[in-house]
Amino acid sequence: MSAVTLDTIRECFEGVIPAVLGTADLEGMPNASYLSQVQYMDREHVALSYQFFNKTRANILANPHARLTVVNPYTGAQYSLALRYLRTETSGKLFESMKAKLAGLASHTGMSGVFRLLGSDVFRVTDIVCVDRDITPAAPPPRNMLAALRLCSERLLACRDLAQLFDETMACLDGTLGISHAMLLLHDPAAACLYTVASHGYAQSGVGSEIALGQGVIGVAAREGTPIRISHMTAEYSYSRAIRQQTEGSALAPALQTEIPYPGLAESRSQLAVPIQGCERLLGVLYVESPQDLRFTYDDEDALVTLCGQLAMVMHILQNVPVPEAEPEQQAAPTVQGAPLLVRHFADNDCVFFGNDYLIKGVAGAVLWALLQDFVAHGKTAFSNRELRLDQRVRLPDVSDNLEARLVLLARRLCERAAPVRIEKTGRGHFRLCVERPLQLAEG
Repeated sequence: MSAVTLDTIRECFEGVIPAVLGTADLEGMPNASYLSQVQYMDREHVALSYQFFNKTRANILANPHARLTVVNPYTGAQYSLALRYLRTETSGKLFESMKAKLAGLASHTGMSGVFRLLGSDVFRVTDIVCVDRDITPAAPPPRNMLAALRLCSERLLACRDLAQLFDETMACLDGTLGISHAMLLLHDPAAACLYTVASHGYAQSGVGSEIALGQGVIGVAAREGTPIRISHMTAEYSYSRAIRQQTEGSALAPALQTEIPYPGLAESRSQLAVPIQGCERLLGVLYVESPQDLRFTYDDEDALVTLCGQLAMVMHILQNVPVPEAEPEQQAAPTVQGAPLLVRHFADNDCVFFGNDYLIKGVAGAVLWALLQDFVAHGKTAFSNRELRLDQRVRLPDVSDNLEARLVLLARRLCERAAPVRIEKTGRGHFRLCVERPLQLAEG
């Protein structure tokens, strides 16, 4: 291997300038073809998109040696890579990542009906030669990513609860990493979906909106446990916003009443979704997007993978540090005035409505309904996380269901809706229910 290594020329694999793949059959007859996608894997391996069974494919299966020419789109430097074919993957992390990226390239070039990934051909790189030196000097990076990550790490480690951690994560992305649109989603294993707990850069926060595993770039990243990065807008990996627009006015419209709108960009041209994983468990997904093509690079992907590792560690610490088990101090229920607020609960999915307005569902809905029942029946306003975990009405799937995150979600949802009911944190593992109007509870 020469002094040039794959990790130093990753800009060549973004798909801006098509690569050229040279192969030969067993008789030595050469063949050259343009290649849609080259995926960097590690310092010794790349993956090439397998889309058609053509002469190139036949040559590779007969003769595993090939030569790949790539160009740095920023400097014009050209490199020749000697390859040896190892295997083809048709499912899993690598395949799904390349499939998503190829969908963006196909949409960008008007070839969505032609570019279909059949497999990911994995090659070992045995040599790299610089054919042409840089024609244009490389522009300096917009920021020092290592220094930015260090600052982000310090800020995350200083967080004392999940609400602060979620807010600091969004602030780090915006102010330190220069990412203007982002959202943080946590995993709900029981419902096989992810729910939004924080976002920035959108007109609506979308807190409480849900995305199913396998849906769009976020759902695929969660399902496969791998980062998914798309550099061009693609309809194939867009979200339920378009589906929702088609459904409104149809016979399916009533089903929309319990959906919180997803907050994404109307035209997202670059997307990057990174799983948040800890102790071999999916905790959530960090998603960033941009209206610009090619906004996120391999370096951005590396930085966010590192940030998500830090985020997972801090979440684990905050959720597992022992909390004092003292009972919360009860106060006399305040006198409430005004017209009664009808609060309706539907037991099949724990949907809660304030009047005719949908508020929340699922575990967070069950939590709110239990709190309101205790307030109406006993005037109770002070609660602890510990007692909620033991409350059979809440029906937590298990202790690891992330109750603290559900409480953060519920508190933010109530605040956004300007509801006459609020949740205020009073200490580690303790909170207060604040009610401003009389409540009339009804089972739906």
